[in-house]
Amino acid sequence: MFEFIGAFFNAVLYQPMLNILVLLYLFIKDFGVAVILLTVLVKVVTHPMNRKAIESQKKMAEIQPKIKELQEKYKDDQQRMAIEVMSLYKLHKFNPFAGIGMLFIQLPIIWALFQVFLVGFDLEKIKFSLYSFVSLQSSINPTFFNMVDLSHPSIPLTILTALVQYYQIKTNAPVKKIEDGVKKEPEIQDIMQKQMTFLVPGITFIVLFNLPSAVALYWMVSSLLSIYEQKIIYKKK
Repeated sequence: MFEFIGAFFNAVLYQPMLNILVLLYLFIKDFGVAVILLTVLVKVVTHPMNRKAIESQKKMAEIQPKIKELQEKYKDDQQRMAIEVMSLYKLHKFNPFAGIGMLFIQLPIIWALFQVFLVGFDLEKIKFSLYSFVSLQSSINPTFFNMVDLSHPSIPLTILTALVQYYQIKTNAPVKKIEDGVKKEPEIQDIMQKQMTFLVPGITFIVLFNLPSAVALYWMVSSLLSIYEQKIIYKKK
């Protein structure tokens, strides 16, 4: 069973992505640019899934005030509150599990990309995974504009990726309004959001610290594209 899953993962995700990356490298002659183009291509392919997840997030933000009203109104009747919240979801055609489902669908794709970067770019390591029409005569030169070796960790690129991650979370944070000039006590959700603003970039830095900087480059470009993607979708009425 596990052998079948591994073979399926290799044939459907890992091998195609590796060969596309090599073809882009052979055409562009710069590995960093090839990584960026592959990231853009993956974003285009996964856009329908990303759009649904972002639209679900947007709708959740829109109905959140109504949910809080129901929670306050039925705080002494948990069963009634659950029924009313589910009715609200149904009224607005909102699926609270849509975003999570889309994430699980994309995880194998992300893992395949990481495997492409982690396996390495030596011809001896990847030659058996290349298609017959992909003619790679020597090992890939894993540099970005001949300045950054993407096969090794890069502290500046890792820091930059963590900063982009910080900005992405900040842009996702809901805008708080002060009603009647009264500053409200912070809610648990607000406290968690503030913690995540610093926690996620920190984890990003730790994870990428010892990985090939090709992973950091992919992560950073993917985050920037996600920020742009979300801004476009949020502007739509």
